[in-house]
Amino acid sequence: MVGTKLIGKFLIWRDDHLGHRQFVYILSFIIGIFSGLAAVLLKNSVHYIHQLLLHSLPDDKINFLFLFFPLIGIVLTVLFVRFVVKDKIGHGISRILFAISKQNGKLRPHNNYSSFIAGILTVGFGGSVGLEAPIVLTGSSMGSSLGRIFRMNYKTTTILIGCGAAGAIAGIFKAPIAAVIFALEVLMLDLTLWSIIPLLISAVTALTVSIFFLGKAEIFSFELSEQFSLGRIPYYIILGVFCGLVSFYFTKVTLSIEATLGKIKSPYLKPLIGGSMLGLIILFLPPLYGEGYNTLDALLNGNAGEITNGSLFYGLQDNFWMFGLFLLLILIFKVAATSITNGAGGVGGIFAPTLFMGGIAGYFSARIINLFGTENVSERNFALVGMAGMMAGVMHAPLTAIFLIAEITGGYGLLLPLILTSTIAFITIMYFEPHSIYTIRLAQRGELLTHHKDQAVLTLIDMGKVIETDFISLKPEDNLSKLAHAISRSGRNIFPVISNKMLVGIVLLDDIRHIIFNTELYTTTYVRDLMILPPTHISPDESMESVMKKFEETGSWNLPVINNGEYVGFLSKSKLFSVYRKWLLDISSE
Repeated sequence: MVGTKLIGKFLIWRDDHLGHRQFVYILSFIIGIFSGLAAVLLKNSVHYIHQLLLHSLPDDKINFLFLFFPLIGIVLTVLFVRFVVKDKIGHGISRILFAISKQNGKLRPHNNYSSFIAGILTVGFGGSVGLEAPIVLTGSSMGSSLGRIFRMNYKTTTILIGCGAAGAIAGIFKAPIAAVIFALEVLMLDLTLWSIIPLLISAVTALTVSIFFLGKAEIFSFELSEQFSLGRIPYYIILGVFCGLVSFYFTKVTLSIEATLGKIKSPYLKPLIGGSMLGLIILFLPPLYGEGYNTLDALLNGNAGEITNGSLFYGLQDNFWMFGLFLLLILIFKVAATSITNGAGGVGGIFAPTLFMGGIAGYFSARIINLFGTENVSERNFALVGMAGMMAGVMHAPLTAIFLIAEITGGYGLLLPLILTSTIAFITIMYFEPHSIYTIRLAQRGELLTHHKDQAVLTLIDMGKVIETDFISLKPEDNLSKLAHAISRSGRNIFPVISNKMLVGIVLLDDIRHIIFNTELYTTTYVRDLMILPPTHISPDESMESVMKKFEETGSWNLPVINNGEYVGFLSKSKLFSVYRKWLLDISSE
């Protein structure tokens, strides 16, 4: 109560001394500080857990502890989520998109810390996922919380959510440009001067915090050993197509495995089965342990042989065919390891797995090209460019991919092949799958907010708030006298006919005007003789895009809403247009 009064007094003071935009800039700066600190703490926590668990493991033999580490991490995560959080926290980016499109930008307060802790437990013990989704959800939740505390409107709250996401990406990757592009491209915020300045403030602030604690070095050390030449363009096009196809494989297998694990109803059996499967995969393919950035660093620095350490392929790195088989197995099973981690109850994202698979795909492609092609290409360069191609394909975010890889590796000398491969990969997967792995489930439910203004507004409209229930209902056995009495009490021109809670027809006022004053028919004419069937009906969980299509196809101004066979009310086209205009003003206002 005291806090509410203080906030109320502060808001009054703010209105007198600060403009709205200036206040948002201050909030974006605060979000940048805290999201940057969270990124640093998350990264360091996982690093030290890895050091503690892995520092004494030998390189020349299989390490059977890999059977247990991932299982322990997933079990700890599930227990934390089940008994402390008591809410779902997986699929962080999709959760943010859902909050923006269907919850007025409101994320639950526990997201300020829950995915952060769960991500440490999952990835620290070897879960084959990334830390980016947990930290992005943490930063976005901070933005959502500040928007809620200071009573911001929907437009401003979504910008603050984007500030949290941009700050998190900039903090964990030291890539401020990619961070801003991510907020615009993946979270689908509008590209306006009003939206981009707060994003820049948060990204630069978080970057500064990250550099202060972690230093200036890029995430991956990369030196360009072979300059790009125009003669390599066909090979980078091939790499783009390959990354697009692997991205499609990644998306489909991820959805399939998570759906399969989702059928296991026991909250304890699922992590035990999934954790055991993950441990077995990592036992034979150790590079799949954790985020896999050590593997990428080895590929980018010409030390590819190091990735066989602790595996059955140790000592075979100089055998072309055996090492190629090892790379192919890693590429195939990485998506299984990632989806099992998330599907079994772990918490992590697909940023790191996407980069990992892209690096492997690029390195593998270069080896095949060098075997059958007419000239040699740089395996290191292809590994770097493949990272961008895979990210562009899986996330449907080519701009984010291009600038992220250029920033985290310092590989601006390969900017042209980064652009070319990312674009080709994006075009390739779009042929097979129009939605990214983040948005495919939301799109299937009609809950995805996009840059298309009309579709975005329709997505934001809450069906429950536009259903009208003030219609006077009749029964089939009612006579014309009762219908006339209903007309005198109603301001509507449509009357639902209900039998056992089911809609059996409707009576339109226009259809009975010629007999409504004929009293001789009042006792001999019944509603069942006057009613007609509506042209179609609407379900409460139907998407607004589908609803508007039904209005357009039928030419109706009112359509009944039916839930599990029972009559609920009517949707009015005029009411929808009124709500539509209000939302359009809200999301378009500067």
